Amino acid sequence: MITSIVLIKTSVDRIPEIAEKIATIEGVSEVYSVTGAHDLIAMVRVREHDDLADVIPGRISKVPGVASTETHIAFRTYSQHDLEAAFAIGLES
Repeated sequence: MITSIVLIKTSVDRIPEIAEKIATIEGVSEVYSVTGAHDLIAMVRVREHDDLADVIPGRISKVPGVASTETHIAFRTYSQHDLEAAFAIGLES
């Protein structure tokens, strides 16, 4: 599974509608409205790198009101669960 974090700039007056539309796109697992330089963050999870092209420039960028996107591809996940497992290694007697 490939996880991408997509930072999205939108028409500010249409953030809720744009977020709802992006959330319906296959491969998009979550959409957050955020403060800062970007208006939305979408989490995209796909099976193959080629699928990213279908989802991000192929669908997200074409949603009316999306001005630009910036994509970050995750290399590793450091979830709380993973960290607890890593620190627990070798601690049992």
